[in-house]
Amino acid sequence: MAGKIVKVSGPLIVAENLADVEMYDVVKVGSKKLIGEVIELRNDKASIQVYEETSGLTVGDEVLSTGAPLSVELGPGLIEGIFDGIQRPLNMLVQVSGNRIGRGIEVPSLSREKLWHFVPTVCVGDRVVAGDVLGTVQETSVVQHKILVPFGVEGSVSEIAVEGDYNVTQQIAKVGGRSLTMMQKWPVRKGRPYKNKVSPDLPMVTGQRVIDTLFPIAKGGVAAVPGPFGSGKTVVQHQLAKWADADIVVYVGCGERGNEMTDVLQEFPHLTDPKTGQPLMKRTVLIANTSDMPVAAREASIYTGITIAEYFRDMGYTVAIMADSTSRWAEALREMSGRLEEMPGEEGYPAYLSSRLAEFYERAGIVNVLGSNAKQGAISAIGAVSPAGGDLSEPVAQATLRIVKVFWGLSASLAYKRHFPAIDWLQSYSLYDDKLEDWYATNIAEDFNVLKAELMFILQEENQLNEIVRLVGMDALGSKDRLTMETAKSIREDYLHQNAFHEVDTYTSLEKQYKMMKLILGFYHSAQDALKHDVELTDILALPVREQIGRAKYVEESHMERLDEIARNIKKEINALVSKGDANV
Repeated sequence: MAGKIVKVSGPLIVAENLADVEMYDVVKVGSKKLIGEVIELRNDKASIQVYEETSGLTVGDEVLSTGAPLSVELGPGLIEGIFDGIQRPLNMLVQVSGNRIGRGIEVPSLSREKLWHFVPTVCVGDRVVAGDVLGTVQETSVVQHKILVPFGVEGSVSEIAVEGDYNVTQQIAKVGGRSLTMMQKWPVRKGRPYKNKVSPDLPMVTGQRVIDTLFPIAKGGVAAVPGPFGSGKTVVQHQLAKWADADIVVYVGCGERGNEMTDVLQEFPHLTDPKTGQPLMKRTVLIANTSDMPVAAREASIYTGITIAEYFRDMGYTVAIMADSTSRWAEALREMSGRLEEMPGEEGYPAYLSSRLAEFYERAGIVNVLGSNAKQGAISAIGAVSPAGGDLSEPVAQATLRIVKVFWGLSASLAYKRHFPAIDWLQSYSLYDDKLEDWYATNIAEDFNVLKAELMFILQEENQLNEIVRLVGMDALGSKDRLTMETAKSIREDYLHQNAFHEVDTYTSLEKQYKMMKLILGFYHSAQDALKHDVELTDILALPVREQIGRAKYVEESHMERLDEIARNIKKEINALVSKGDANV
């Protein structure tokens, strides 16, 4: 039986005669069959958030229930795909309705026409359980898509397709009497099952020096990037999406400006993946839900993204999901909560804001996935937070900080000084530090953690010395303290500052990061020794090798021997100064 609309309030409608619907069921609204989702039930009345523009709807219009929750289609065709918040493919929508998405358009998320080359990996008679691989599809030159037995299915394989080309709706296997295709559906608000979670103990290398060295994130970790307008949150997210050490990248543009998403869509196909040498899009899924799209779909986009990430995790891949930004998502929650006339919490956000944020971030992690063979998959979640006026005490930032383990706090003052990434080294932290120390010491260098600690100590010492400088000036400092200030300046400008748009400086391997640290601290220690031999600080700071240290960031990874040459030049030039001083004595 069809329901009838009794109230329309922007993206929220209320319909009656819907006693049989369930929470989060998808419904079709009005003559155009607009997509909506039930978010509240009172007797036979249902409150529905509509994922499309509701202008033209009127009291009395029909509402039909589909009897199923909002779900995504999972199968070959996701990689290189560009979807909106409810997984409608934007490239198909453009062909159907032009540059503006028409209302009520139904387009399948995965193409029903495209054929994929399926290679079976099981035989008739094999016993399989949920999570086992039935066969593979080489989806892109980089990603091998594994066709998994869906959750809830197990038994003997009674039929299996021969190697060949099939679309996502054709039967490729029969297990336990059930016909299986290359595509499966999963409700977005329900986390995909796994055996158990494990503690993350491997770093997710990003190529960003301030992150990898000072505030690393583990594979399967969660991080927040809060910062005021113009501080570079989106560029940091783009850098992580481009260079993070992950097999698959899912980028969710949630309520961001359209021109920023356009930059992503235009730039990603031309970027070369440093791991494979192939275009970065060959392992990327993009979900674009810009600020002018319906606010209800913005709320769904986060769940769409994390469900797709879980699907690839279940194949045993490492996935990085970027959410930009969770503040816009929370604003969508606040708007819908207000229209539902719920009791508002702090600053008008719903009382369940913290639990909803936790639901999203807790779906990240390293897990032992389902299936007969022991394998692990991981999701690393990185969410940008855009607090109004840069106030980190506002509800979304505070709720996020209670959940995540890495805090990359962006500073407006650093951004104004054109220091990017503008991650404030005095405010930021990583709770994965202790777990990752052994990995860095074993795989990079034994003294990596020692150098990192000294780097941080010098920056903190500079902060204290700045108080004295502001009061009485630089001339009041002794030679040793002035050397500390100059070294801290070198750390800031030559190491922590990184140009995202420079072809070499945009990405730095851990080996190069280690050698760059060694250069800066090697000069610092050599200069300290020279001061003990009464060498003038001005002579030390005038050495030509300082410029070489400053330009070390632009040395290509294939010419790392040049960094060793700079290290030799440091010793040679400092020793020459010391010898000259000793001769004068």
